[in-house]
Amino acid sequence: MSLFIFLTVIQALVAAALVGVVLMQRSEGGGLGIGGSPGGAFGARGAADFLTRSTKWLAVAFVTLSIVLAALAVRESRVGGVTTTLERGTPAAAKPDLLADPVPAPAPAPAAPAEAAPNSESESAQ
Repeated sequence: MSLFIFLTVIQALVAAALVGVVLMQRSEGGGLGIGGSPGGAFGARGAADFLTRSTKWLAVAFVTLSIVLAALAVRESRVGGVTTTLERGTPAAAKPDLLADPVPAPAPAPAAPAEAAPNSESESAQ
């Protein structure tokens, strides 16, 4: 986890440097270019070459750090296995359908006639 935080801080610094270098470059309209003497290593031509190379390498570092941080994030969030607390053997309880039309409760079944008690007269006759 500390490597992830370290690389995130480095990426933030690279991103800030990349923004600064891009803003210092002379654009077609003059932009926020830096001034200086026209001759020497940091003249108009030397500064442009230096800023262009700096932009290229900072962009490469930024993209590389982004890929490494994404790989680290995937590795950190990987789940080893799925655990469950569901009981697989018990049936699920039936839930009432709340959107269905209300169905009236079925009428109670008529009581079955009780079995006829043995006829006491036929038993006494025997």
